[in-house]
Amino acid sequence: MTTAEDRPADGFAARMAFALQKDPLEAPRRTHLYLKLIAVTLAWLVSVPLLLISGLFDTAALLTLLGPFVAAVIATKNHRFGLGGGYIVLTLLMVLPAAAMFRL
Repeated sequence: MTTAEDRPADGFAARMAFALQKDPLEAPRRTHLYLKLIAVTLAWLVSVPLLLISGLFDTAALLTLLGPFVAAVIATKNHRFGLGGGYIVLTLLMVLPAAAMFRL
């Protein structure tokens, strides 16, 4: 005969077994996220020098800050906080070059 004390343990064990299973959709989600971040980063790396060459310093200064910030938002929205934090640090590092471009 089972008692009430025995039944919650079975339920808890079943919930823990379910929680430990890997989500089959995690790999495609992660790949899609990394492709988005690569696209944003490459667009940022290409557009800023092209704007500097063409003489649009104000727009280049804006995109110098906006590119890594957009990538940080995308990463943190998808629960990749370490990657988002890295892009936030990059955004903060780009403040001085943006200020230098804005003064030119």
